[in-house]
Amino acid sequence: MVKKDENESCCAPVIGTGCCKVESLISVDDRGQMVLPKEIRDKAKIRAGDKLAVISWEKAGEVCCISLIKAEDFEVMVKGLLGPMMKEIIGK
Repeated sequence: MVKKDENESCCAPVIGTGCCKVESLISVDDRGQMVLPKEIRDKAKIRAGDKLAVISWEKAGEVCCISLIKAEDFEVMVKGLLGPMMKEIIGK
């Protein structure tokens, strides 16, 4: 197993996965708002009114990475992970 550098991001891309790339740089205004560029919204099929789950990772007590996942996709993911576990617990 490869040891991670202390300064390496907690969500650094794994070599060979090819799933992580910088799409754009955005700014946060003084009200904490930001705009997702239209090209990214179109690629991700994000429409007005869609709900997004904000997922964060911490390293050494500080948030180092933030991800956005469509709420319905996140719900399916959680049900897929927890569903079998809950069935096992309830079945005992």
